[in-house]
Parts: sequence; structure tokens; C-alpha cells
Amino acid sequence: MIILKSYREIQKMREAGRVVAQAHQLIKGMIEPGVSTLALDLAVADFIHRKGGTSSFLNYHGFPAHTCISVNEELVHGIPSAERCLAAGDIVTIDIGVILDGYHGDSAWSYGVGEISAEKQRLFAVTEAALWDGIAQATRGNRLSDISRAVQKTVEAAGMHVAREYVGHGIGRSMHEEPQLPNYWLPSMRRGPRLRSGMTLAIEPMVLLGTHETEVLADDWTVISADHSPTAHFEHTVAITPDGPQILTLL
Repeated sequence: MIILKSYREIQKMREAGRVVAQAHQLIKGMIEPGVSTLALDLAVADFIHRKGGTSSFLNYHGFPAHTCISVNEELVHGIPSAERCLAAGDIVTIDIGVILDGYHGDSAWSYGVGEISAEKQRLFAVTEAALWDGIAQATRGNRLSDISRAVQKTVEAAGMHVAREYVGHGIGRSMHEEPQLPNYWLPSMRRGPRLRSGMTLAIEPMVLLGTHETEVLADDWTVISADHSPTAHFEHTVAITPDGPQILTLL
């Protein structure tokens, strides 16, 4: 069942989303060669606590950290570690979820560590463009698949690939609500529900440079590209409103 949110509920989600955005600003300034992914995770955890929130991810189905931090070929669900230190030229994707006053905000962003290659810069540009193209379709009266198709078109036009097994989702009082939001659409798939005011979605292109195929590591969480090619992941929480899409994970 898709849960429509009232204006008041969307404002609560906006407050949670603002904390997420502030946490991203904090962590962006900490990313440099030599820093451990655990240090980044603990900094976010402390910031969320000081803002009166809690992590959406900690202990969710047993996930052992406050944030998902994925490096290079790691697409999603990377577990922070004191042993994993960033190196110049790496991609690091940080996925932050916050619960504040009972409502979730969720946003992921990929960052370069120091100078990154032109290939990785293009991967970032394409993935972020796919996010904005998807958000542009998040308008009342469109179908859910219009978002999926926009993301897929942007990514595949650049010769890159969207993940098939991992999708965007509804969000609100729960981190994962209906509907599921794939980053691709095939003619054999249904077009999905019509978008209505009050729907809130986590729109999140997950893009792989070399293949759409993925594998899960032995920790049962970390998802990598099957060919170990670079990946990127950009995400915003978005509300469908009479005035168009409103991004809830901004400062």
C-alpha cells in the first residue's frame, strides 16, 4: 500500500532531510586520502545524535553501522571499517539516513578523493544527471515508470548501466515503503502507479561503468560490480506535490 503524506508529514520529512544534507556537508569536508571509512561513519553518527535524530541504517536487518560507505567498485551497502582508508583517486559513496520525530530522510552522494580520473568524473556527471532527470518526471499525473525510464535513458545513452537488483523506494515513517522504484523499465513491465500528491520517494540512480551485473561480498551486505568497474550512486528524497517535485534532502 502506498502511504500518502499530509503537508505536516512532508514538513517533518523535510526536517529529517535537512539533517541528512547537513551531515553530507560535514562529511564532504572530511574526505581526503588516509581517512578511514569508520572515522567518517562515527562523525556522521555524532552529528545526527547532536541534532536529536537517529540513524535509519544502524541495526536495520542487522546492518552494523550508522552509514553505508562504499568505495570504488562497491555500489551500495558498504560497511565502514577502521582498516579501510581512502586513497587519492578513489570514489567514495556515502549513504545517510536519519530518523527525526518519527520520519525518515535518505540521501546518497558519491565523492572523489582528491583528483579523480576523467572516466570517473564522467561517471559522476552521468549519474547525477540521471538523478535530476528522474526527479523532473516526479510530477503529479505521471507514472512511476516515467521516472525509471528517464533514469535509464540518461545512463544508457552514455554507455553505462543501471543496477537491476537494487531500486529506489517509497519512504516516510518507514525507511522502505511501497512502491519500489526501479532505475530501468522494460516493455514487459507494468507502468506502475500514477503519481499523486503526498507520495514521497527515494529516487536513487545506481550506475555501473562496465556492467549491470553485481555480486554480494562475504559480509552479506557489500554489493560490488561483477567486473570490479567503478560505480556511483546519487539519491534524494522527493515529495510529489501540486507544485511539482520537492526535494526534501536539501539544506
